[in-house]
Amino acid sequence: MEPKPRPPHCLVFPYTMQGHINPMQNFSKNLVSKGIKVTFVTTKFCLNSFQQFSDSMPVEIISDGFDDGDYASAESQEAYWSKFKRAGSETLTKLIEKLNSTGFTVDCIIYDALMSWVLDVVKSFKLVAAVFFTQSCAVDNIYYHVGKGLIEVPVENRVSVPGLPVLEPLDMPSFVQNPGAYPVALDVTADQFSDIDKVDWVLCNTFYELEEEVIQWMSKQMRFRAIGPAIPLKYLHNEITPEDDTDNGFKPETDSCMNWLNKQQDHSMVYVSFGSLAELDAGQMQELASGIKESKKPFLWVVRASEEAKLPKGFLEETSAKGMVVPWCSQVEVLAHKALGCFVTHCGWNSTLEALSFGVPMVAIPVWSDQYTNAKFVADVWKMGLKVDVDEKGAFKGEMVQHCIRQVMDGEKGKEIETNSRRWMEMAREAVKEGGSSDSSINEFVASLNQLSNS
Repeated sequence: MEPKPRPPHCLVFPYTMQGHINPMQNFSKNLVSKGIKVTFVTTKFCLNSFQQFSDSMPVEIISDGFDDGDYASAESQEAYWSKFKRAGSETLTKLIEKLNSTGFTVDCIIYDALMSWVLDVVKSFKLVAAVFFTQSCAVDNIYYHVGKGLIEVPVENRVSVPGLPVLEPLDMPSFVQNPGAYPVALDVTADQFSDIDKVDWVLCNTFYELEEEVIQWMSKQMRFRAIGPAIPLKYLHNEITPEDDTDNGFKPETDSCMNWLNKQQDHSMVYVSFGSLAELDAGQMQELASGIKESKKPFLWVVRASEEAKLPKGFLEETSAKGMVVPWCSQVEVLAHKALGCFVTHCGWNSTLEALSFGVPMVAIPVWSDQYTNAKFVADVWKMGLKVDVDEKGAFKGEMVQHCIRQVMDGEKGKEIETNSRRWMEMAREAVKEGGSSDSSINEFVASLNQLSNS
């Protein structure tokens, strides 16, 4: 009897931030479900800090040169990225050599687009190179044009980019709006496409129907494939019982949030979260709190411990009967809950894609990075939410937050938004289920790996 062919083995290497780890981990679980062996790769500091990697796949450690800290411990952002490239290249090379010598031969490396230097390591071993973009195709296209010198920064006038609507300067990512404030970030994001012609697969956490025109354009420039939405498949299949490793050590918080949500009426409450990095100053935090309070809606607000001091004095006591403020929650579980009626969000891409996948209308308050572009699409292209207006200094008022919440949940505009939200939810789920364009892209990728492994 012939020996059973070994499964293809992929190393999956996300950048060491929550918003990059989550989609790549969810994508990895999808690959594992299709028979691919996956080893997750991260840094020592990241592993010790997050401790939330899936039990369904092994984890290996490389070094970014800052094993006892992360970029915050470097003397500058330039120094961090430079040392990460040197130490990362060296230790990733040693890891591949170790795995190959111990019978766990590596066939492919799926790496975060922010770490373009990984491609040199991949090619030195003649492995399949798959770059993973964790942001929308629209934002990737903007950075592609910036990297090619086709968009002059800082952007001061309307911009026309193939596959996208005409964008105002304030619709562009903050690194492009104001590059002087983010010099290293702009270089890193623009460099994502520097050697894209040498990459075997370009994978993006989006789905075809959502960004059809820009995906078509990008696909003509590179081997671009939409593989999203990269969220836990069980939720998209209406199986919303949490996985064993979903809570990541936060079961008490998860239980308290779910118990509170279970007491609310269907589509009645507001969920507020600005992700793991976005920050508001004290004045904007107070405006947000005022808008939430004056909306008169029950709410669940995630306020990180580092941000709690910015809450208005007495806010927690005054709203205790109406709302709940927590330092963490399982966002996917909250968005999947029938009590949810509106999501006040910074419009990070993971949050946007998750809300879209569960048909949750949004109130967009972008803070930085790609969030401005995502908010533009939420409000004006996909029409599944409203964007909070800001003044000439970019600040918003509590009255506008309140107005948007009430319009989305009670106003005439809200009916159109709800209809669009449900339509996008159905498309997202169809993209992942049988025959969906996103799923077929994953199957195409898996088939190519199987062919390589068995040849």
